[in-house]
Amino acid sequence: MHDLIKKAVHDDEAAIAISKMDKDVGSVVDAISELSLEETMKLGMQFKRFPLGCDLTEVVAGTCASDLELMDLLGNCRLSDFIGAPIHICAYAFADIGEKFGMTGLEVMEKVHEIVDVPLDLDHFGENGAMRLPRNISGCGGECYNEGPAFTECPRERIHERLIDKELEQKDDKEGWIKLASSVAVNVTSEQSGSGHAAPLREAEDIAKLGKKYGKGVESIMFVGDGYDEVIIGFEKSIEIGADVVVVEGGPFNRCENATEGFAKTIAAARILAPGKVVATNGAYEHEVRAGLRSGLNMVITGFPKNHHGYMCGYEPGTARRGKFGLPRIIQIINEEFPNRGLPAQKHDLLAIATAVKLAGPENIYPHKIGDYAIGDAHWATLVNSRMYENINLKHSLDDLVKLADGKTIALHGGRFISWVIAEKIDKQVDEIIISDVDKWVLDNTVANLQDCLDATIIGEMDDKTAAGKADISIASSTMIPVKENVLRKVPNAITLV
Repeated sequence: MHDLIKKAVHDDEAAIAISKMDKDVGSVVDAISELSLEETMKLGMQFKRFPLGCDLTEVVAGTCASDLELMDLLGNCRLSDFIGAPIHICAYAFADIGEKFGMTGLEVMEKVHEIVDVPLDLDHFGENGAMRLPRNISGCGGECYNEGPAFTECPRERIHERLIDKELEQKDDKEGWIKLASSVAVNVTSEQSGSGHAAPLREAEDIAKLGKKYGKGVESIMFVGDGYDEVIIGFEKSIEIGADVVVVEGGPFNRCENATEGFAKTIAAARILAPGKVVATNGAYEHEVRAGLRSGLNMVITGFPKNHHGYMCGYEPGTARRGKFGLPRIIQIINEEFPNRGLPAQKHDLLAIATAVKLAGPENIYPHKIGDYAIGDAHWATLVNSRMYENINLKHSLDDLVKLADGKTIALHGGRFISWVIAEKIDKQVDEIIISDVDKWVLDNTVANLQDCLDATIIGEMDDKTAAGKADISIASSTMIPVKENVLRKVPNAITLV
């Protein structure tokens, strides 16, 4: 593994080989520990490319805090929805706001669910449902992040206090919260040495199991810690509980001698190890966020004023404190790291993915594989559980496309995952499938993967006009409007999905 990972920094074939093999956590972490920071960043970005991993870069917004007015919470959620940022729900805050306004936490969750289309990510949720925390925690000023030294637990020794009686009062609502969520976050840091930083592992296991029961994505929160043994434990526990997304916390919970390098190496390892190919951070200083983004990080959980994620990402010690509005700062940091890319992902990007998911059908996407790769990533699975997905009306169904293809030569314009699903479904009815894509990396990997697992002859063609000229029917196999329009300029009679 050492030699292969070293080679994969610069070699596509080595990266492809790693992506297809069973991976031992310790070997991956050990190999990456020997890389330089520059090599680590190159490796992480290698594994962010299609089809090795998730190449999306997005923000997720924490919209709530215990001392917000209900109107402010709902307004924050609407604003997140407008810009297409999935909403990270701190269950204790929803429950506290509900108590203030004569509602249960679940009723607050229902109100939010009614007004937004973006996915809802549920956190701070345990064996009794919504966690309830004393005011000195729910209103925490962020001393650990502001002070900046490395910690194993809360510097004021107050985590993990719980108001169990209050939790038990609304325990019957536990599954109701899960049903409304798109994904659930659990915490494994108690196994990494942070026994005072998080609930016991049994609660993470309980919620992960419940999330899987209802088909929700599972996110596992771990910290960088010592950068080696504790990182290995974090990944191992995350995989054991069935996590799709790995969330890496740095900041004061990064005790590495070189914190920037330690964070980058943990992100790069997560790029290789995360089952759902989505790697996030819920807490990282600005220098960590920047290094993480260059190492393949593709989701930053940030927040509105008073929400703890508002200060936990993108600020440095001495400036990271409660009340910060982290969302615009993180958007600016992403744009400084990736200028002129139109990042982070916006609502139209989520709609395009949700439409692709609707066309493919939940049974044909992650964790379902075609050949060596899952179709899409954890984002695809979580979007199934969103109002955005529910409200999409398709121009053509997958069955429609299969009927059109019977006995004909089909050109699929666009080589990403939708073309894979269509190709698999029409495979028994055609002799040849032509796939075109202007990106040679996408085209070559698509053709190679499909040819290994389908009976039809898969023909790659970079030029859309040439591909269409060889086919009876052309399908613009992308749900992204700019890509569709580009195909239509070259192939005006192509069947479109949107």
